[in-house]
Amino acid sequence: MRLRFLGKESTPTNSPTLYASDGDTYVVQGWIVTDQAVLAGLAVGDHETVVEVPPGLLSFLAVDGLDGGVTQVVPPIVHVLESGNYIIQGERVNDAEALGQMDIPDHETCVQVPKAAMQALLVGA
Repeated sequence: MRLRFLGKESTPTNSPTLYASDGDTYVVQGWIVTDQAVLAGLAVGDHETVVEVPPGLLSFLAVDGLDGGVTQVVPPIVHVLESGNYIIQGERVNDAEALGQMDIPDHETCVQVPKAAMQALLVGA
């Protein structure tokens, strides 16, 4: 799977990143969710995982033509933290080609989400 970089919310130790794939999906790189209270409230399948990202990361969907802000908290957003950060659920990315295109620190992972699911989050999309 080939990825196209859309944007990044970055500091020296954090790098949530958004990519469009050459398929009909987005790849969302974010922080590994370790909060047991949050995880206990989610139904995550064996081939899935969740990531935490700042809400501003999704503004980079505009680079792929999806203008508008998040107005609906529906899957793939499965939880909103008190900080305002989103918990996004999706298929765990195991594709070696895709993983080779990303720089993923040990405290981060990534999920693959259908483009239609991301579009459903936005007004004006």
